[in-house]
Amino acid sequence: MPKPSIVKEAANERVFDVIIYVIASIIIVIVLYPLIFIVSASFSDPTRVLNGEVWLLPKSVTLDAYANILQNEKIWIGYRNTILYTIVGTVINIIMTILAAYPLSRPDLPGRNAIMVFITLTMFFSGGLIPTYLLVKDLGMVDTMWALIVPGAIATYNLIVMRTYFQSSIPWELQEAAHIDGCSNWRLLFSIILPLSKPILAVMVLFYAVGHWNSFFNALIYIRNENLHPLQLVLREILLISQSASVDGSVGLEDKILLAESIKYAVIIVSSLPVLLMYPFVQRHFVKGVMIGSIKG
Repeated sequence: MPKPSIVKEAANERVFDVIIYVIASIIIVIVLYPLIFIVSASFSDPTRVLNGEVWLLPKSVTLDAYANILQNEKIWIGYRNTILYTIVGTVINIIMTILAAYPLSRPDLPGRNAIMVFITLTMFFSGGLIPTYLLVKDLGMVDTMWALIVPGAIATYNLIVMRTYFQSSIPWELQEAAHIDGCSNWRLLFSIILPLSKPILAVMVLFYAVGHWNSFFNALIYIRNENLHPLQLVLREILLISQSASVDGSVGLEDKILLAESIKYAVIIVSSLPVLLMYPFVQRHFVKGVMIGSIKG
């Protein structure tokens, strides 16, 4: 016959599990419902959205908002530019971050702690918008894709995370053994360090790619040529134009308001879908990579 203490402990564990599942379910609903609502609203009749009839599923399904967005040639130019900026920018980000994080992770680098102090200071202090713009202008990068890539070639936080991974997850003894066997620093990096760093590389690719994909402020500051505008800036202009049209007093005011309401939700879907589709491919490594620094049992 089981002891009363064991039975009580098992009952307490079941109660605890129920509470955890209830809390987790509430969090899931809170996170998922806005996403579901945006998708449903983008496919629904804007009249029914404004009347508050759309809660979960689309009402009076229509594709007018997507048709108005996708028939705009600027959308496709923006997609092309953003894909180019994201790929080129992420490659440069990863290369520069690796080349900075790996030396700083080695205990035999003289003055590495002092270097890290100066690097960390850039997280809290910057030159400001105007000096940065003047620097980019003097370098001849205004109205070029490099104005969106070079100034942010290394993110300090990502550098610290990658350095921490190299220090905590790759034993220094392994690197010393490779050196004893005659392995050069470059071969050590490409043959040992990087193959063992797939989780952190996946995390860095996701962080940098999402940053480039969602970026619009730098383009707003540095890019004047409309043919170089990224997708987010194009969608911002479309949304602003739709909103300004909705307050115009001309004929067809009601239709403009309804169209602006639909476009508002469709723009979110168009801009977010590629990133949402990319996440499942790096999810396995991402979960492992974001646990860097956690307590190990």
